[in-house]
Amino acid sequence: MTAREMPEQGAPVGAPRPGFATGLFLGRPETDPLAGPAGGPRRPDPAEERFLARLRDFCEKEVDSAAIERADRVPDEVVEGLKDIGALAIRLPRRYGGLGLSTHCYLRALMLTSTTHPALSELLAAHQAIGLIQPLLLFGTDEQKRAFLPRCVREISAFALTEADIGNDPFRMHTTAVYDPAADRYVLDGVKTWTTNGVIADLLVVMAVVPAGERGAGGMTAFVVEADAPGVTVERRNSFLGLRGLENGCVRLHRVAVPAGNRIGAEGEGLAVALAAQDTGRLSLPAVSAAAAKWSLKVARQWSAARVQFGRPLARHDAIAGKVSFIAATAFALEALVEVIARRAAAGDTDTRLDAELAKLFASEQTWVVADELVQLRGGRGYETAESAIARGERGVPVEQLLRDVRVGRIFDGSSEALRAFLAHDLIEAHRAAAARDTSPAEDTTRTEASARTGDTAAAGQGARGGVSVGAEPSAGRCGGVLDEHLEFVARTGRRIAGELAAVAAESTSGGEGLDGRQRFLGRIVDIGAELYAMSASCAYARTLGGADGPPAELADAFCRQARLRVAESLARLGDNTDAADRAVTGHVLDGRYAWLEEGVVDVSVDGPWIAEQRPGPATGPDLRRVIRSAEAPKAARPSHDTTRRTR
Repeated sequence: MTAREMPEQGAPVGAPRPGFATGLFLGRPETDPLAGPAGGPRRPDPAEERFLARLRDFCEKEVDSAAIERADRVPDEVVEGLKDIGALAIRLPRRYGGLGLSTHCYLRALMLTSTTHPALSELLAAHQAIGLIQPLLLFGTDEQKRAFLPRCVREISAFALTEADIGNDPFRMHTTAVYDPAADRYVLDGVKTWTTNGVIADLLVVMAVVPAGERGAGGMTAFVVEADAPGVTVERRNSFLGLRGLENGCVRLHRVAVPAGNRIGAEGEGLAVALAAQDTGRLSLPAVSAAAAKWSLKVARQWSAARVQFGRPLARHDAIAGKVSFIAATAFALEALVEVIARRAAAGDTDTRLDAELAKLFASEQTWVVADELVQLRGGRGYETAESAIARGERGVPVEQLLRDVRVGRIFDGSSEALRAFLAHDLIEAHRAAAARDTSPAEDTTRTEASARTGDTAAAGQGARGGVSVGAEPSAGRCGGVLDEHLEFVARTGRRIAGELAAVAAESTSGGEGLDGRQRFLGRIVDIGAELYAMSASCAYARTLGGADGPPAELADAFCRQARLRVAESLARLGDNTDAADRAVTGHVLDGRYAWLEEGVVDVSVDGPWIAEQRPGPATGPDLRRVIRSAEAPKAARPSHDTTRRTR
């Protein structure tokens, strides 16, 4: 459901090969593309090392993360400081004034900023991954790139897609863009509910529906809109459970005139623009998740050694040792995913769309568990705020903030439930395409959903040939020893889930008939694939770091052992589950059969519609847009619209 990630500057151009996820779900997992270079993981080049060192120094010396949390606001001087070191244009090509650095460097920068305060990484990612830069690099004309991309070095952009009634269904969009042929412009009307960076943006990428007419079928279309244009109003700054300091706002557009030259791509291509931007955003989230897990590991190690209960350090108690091991192993797996993602993006020869969705799904789900386990490990101190602990004379460790901040990962950039459905849809279509070519997607796809209902998880090992891919000779993807055993498990389990998907593809139609009531069944298959992906990345990364022995291999082995238990449970639940019974209970809940169970409580919710009707029209309140200004000097005058906006 997402578009291909843009190859980096200088990367080879050509038909991309399928990503790892595609081969995995077709029963042909190939770990060679995951393997790192001989001699260790990629080292940043000198320019990247200098930038990351400057960014770290800035975060450590110039950013007061506790102040951001208290004020729910990133100070202007911090935003200006990020601009000064080029953090708003990390991957932007040098010819447009950017740093022109790699995806690997960009992801490492997100790891630094997210652990300083997540509002910083959200600001950078919303600008560079789903803001104006990526859509223009992928779909913009040369004239649009020359006009707008240099501005993105210091001006902040935002992506305005979500509306109150959209959720994960963009086809419910109500914002319109009506073409005015006399002025060669579009007139936009609508309300965007949750726009990250929308409160402080200088430039907006606005998604709107062009009505069908004489010019064509119309459809969802993307536009570049000046944030200070007449008719653009930031009506509210939204607040959330976590991510304090996030400049997310409700943006109203009332008869906003946009030159036709500011349209990105053709009419009706807006969904492709949106999905391409989301794809890059999904590449960012595993980096933020890895950073959260790495910080969690540091806290878990230090705290569980310092805290003594019943005569022993906390970590020496078996119940706690399991939590520490889980955090360590998961942190390693998430870092391995970041390395794999960065390397494939740099190569530019692989279709990363399914890989990005699978990595985002796995990272967001597992990081939430890591944060929850860390809170439990810290006990009452995990539930206490850092400021409260400091007031008592103890170290201020913002664990409860971590829990609040990472929870949104399971919702942003496609909820976990939506991603499972999107991935399942694409994978079933891949199996249909394979069947149409009269090509067996895997050598051992004889198992069907019916046979899975026996709950025989041991059958996942039947027909295994022993190797990374079916019939493959030892390759760069092989790690040796116990790690090869894990990769063999990946290969044979990949063939099993390929068989399950092939059976579903044969029993259903491309229109979705035959899939009713199968979302959770397919979701379990996707979750199994996500675990297998992370196992493969971990083994490949361990080999890159030091081969089949040593600390990296130990962590990879620990992660794979834990993941295999989760896979076994999901395999068993393919046939032994309560899905049908749950649907029946839910039907009774909705028809009020169990309404009596809701009695005896006080509902403190404030009355109002569940989904507010966002009526188009002029703003009725003040414009809450915040203009970021330098502390040293007034903001330089921006070039006039005549010189920065394209006119046809």
